[in-house]
Amino acid sequence: MSILYSRAAWRMRCAAAALSVVALALGSTASGQAATQHDEPWPQHGRDAGEQRFSPLARIHRGNVAQLGLAWSFQFSRPRGVEATPIVVDGVMYVTGAWSTVHALDARTGRALWAYDPQVPGEKAAHACCDVVNRGVAVHEGMVYVGTLDGRLVALDARTGRERWSQRTFPIEETRTITGAPRVAHGVVVIGHGGAEYGVRGYVTGYDARTGKRLWRFYTVPGNPADGPDGEISDMPLRDLAAPTWNGRWWQYGGGGTVWDSMAYDSELDLLYIGVGNGSPHNASVRSPGGGDNLFLSSIVALRPRTGAYVWHYQTTPGDAWDYTATQPIMLADLDIDGQRRKVLMQAPKNGFFYVLDRATGKLISAQKYTAVSWASHVDKATGRPQVAPGARYEKAPALVQPSQLGGHNWQPMAYDPRAGLVFIPAMESTAYMVGDGQFRFRPGVWNTGVVDPPMPPDPAMVAQARQAYRGYLLAWDPVAQREAWRVMHPGPWNGGTLATAGGLVFQGHNGGLFNAYDSASGQLLWSAPIRLHALGGPITYTIDGEQYVAVAVGLGTSLHLSGGVLMPPAEHAPERGRVLVFRLGANAPLPAATEPARAVVPPPAGALDAAAVARGAAQFARYCAQCHGGGGVATGVLPDLRSSPYLQSAALFRVPPLQGALRERGMPDFSAHLHSEDVEAIRSYLIAMARATLPAAPGKDEGARQP
Repeated sequence: MSILYSRAAWRMRCAAAALSVVALALGSTASGQAATQHDEPWPQHGRDAGEQRFSPLARIHRGNVAQLGLAWSFQFSRPRGVEATPIVVDGVMYVTGAWSTVHALDARTGRALWAYDPQVPGEKAAHACCDVVNRGVAVHEGMVYVGTLDGRLVALDARTGRERWSQRTFPIEETRTITGAPRVAHGVVVIGHGGAEYGVRGYVTGYDARTGKRLWRFYTVPGNPADGPDGEISDMPLRDLAAPTWNGRWWQYGGGGTVWDSMAYDSELDLLYIGVGNGSPHNASVRSPGGGDNLFLSSIVALRPRTGAYVWHYQTTPGDAWDYTATQPIMLADLDIDGQRRKVLMQAPKNGFFYVLDRATGKLISAQKYTAVSWASHVDKATGRPQVAPGARYEKAPALVQPSQLGGHNWQPMAYDPRAGLVFIPAMESTAYMVGDGQFRFRPGVWNTGVVDPPMPPDPAMVAQARQAYRGYLLAWDPVAQREAWRVMHPGPWNGGTLATAGGLVFQGHNGGLFNAYDSASGQLLWSAPIRLHALGGPITYTIDGEQYVAVAVGLGTSLHLSGGVLMPPAEHAPERGRVLVFRLGANAPLPAATEPARAVVPPPAGALDAAAVARGAAQFARYCAQCHGGGGVATGVLPDLRSSPYLQSAALFRVPPLQGALRERGMPDFSAHLHSEDVEAIRSYLIAMARATLPAAPGKDEGARQP
């Protein structure tokens, strides 16, 4: 059952339905503004189906960008993570907030037109690895499509927000989630899901955009051979290509391969490209002990959008053991390479190599390191395979690996300027200290990686090396020459998506709470706006009546700092609700004041701590708690900081949420099936130790730019 906000407004809209029909006949937009030849929308997730995120608009350019000011803002209803790319069609902006809510706004003024809340059950948050975020909608022929955290694909009337149809893509009790934006290709709405770490088998599904009828499903990894074919068109590639690359009893762990974000579509070739994620568990020696490439993990796969039929694949990280997903943005372009015009696909996945592929065949054209990489020396051009470096595997001995599981580039969108010939990547350098879990036991419904997750390596030299390797930057990359053109360093490693425009500009938010514009030719900073929150998703630009706007969705949960060996948000962060911020030339609206006060810091309880209990608590916290509450209990803004939680003051009080499900509606699951009282007390001891070690310290000038 959904909720439409502003019922009074809804009644008024119903009363005006006849007038709306007349207005549409006269060419007006859904927001009541007259459509003109000057309007330039942002109709798709990446502006176009090739996901370039380049706008031909140039009213805002290098010479006047300093005159940008805030035109309007809109505040979301809940203080959780914000990762959406807004869509603008016919003068209306469609944008998603936390818990899969959808908002329709007048793109000129920010006036709310309607809102849709799918009422996702709070306990479903326990299956979301990285908060209850949503990256946006798809808009097609008068309908708005959104994937909900609890597994529904919903079609809404673009003018009213009412449900046209809803399809469940997986049973709600399964440990899958949807956080990515759907895409529409050849009249088919395509959606994947997340949840690999919780033990699922990945797939992507296509639905008829008009009726919601399920048309096909493509499984990304083979299932239990004893179960026989799935009855899907993907059975052939799974049987003939994928199954021979797996060993052992991987299906007991799900296998992974979730398609949780990236897609692109070439209408000329009629090919839909999907990015496939990591294995379940991460540790390849656990899920496939006899080795093997484990197709289609960490792969780009080309499908026919009407049928889901397999066409080709390219695997970026065969036998992935490092969580090097290929779910990072996929981008299509035409490049002049060696005297030939080539139709290419480009990706900068987690593993640190920038790939250029022939998008008709999937053949490798080139691959080069775009960030610090130690796990592989190079990618062999003849075979397309990376040459794994000695010591990069961690099954028998610990390994210090670059990039870390965060990757050299994560899901944040990159942009391509075809005029400058440059790709703008929110890149980072990161290091992982990885140790295989020799005592791994699969636990359904909770975090399963097969990797021990210590806070930091015990060797001080390794600590220093890891700290020095965490930094973020905006990288301008030449995909033809496969080399860096320029870079701009940022305060930390986790920064926002990019937008390129014909005005010679690149827009990006970084984790210092700023939204910036750079010269696309040189990287020179030309404009900066303090936004207090963090612009992690992709900025967009559009025009209405010839006036150009730049918009970005901002929120918490996007800023990482280092103190005492753990991830930390800046001290000034408050649990403020996210917003949409829209800028135009000459505007001067003030940034609204924060609506929520900063959280009070409660000192940790006194008393001696047992070292063995603290160590046991660290291991339990890493397994069951860290994916939501952050390393060391230091949430990055969207959840309470457990180091200063009042629950820490009493052992009895601390046991209530994890063992009795007292906070289930907020997304805190009941862990009584996995943890005993002594386990919870060990976690409490660990958090008290972390509070004593880190709460008095604040990130220093140099520490704020790195992460362990």
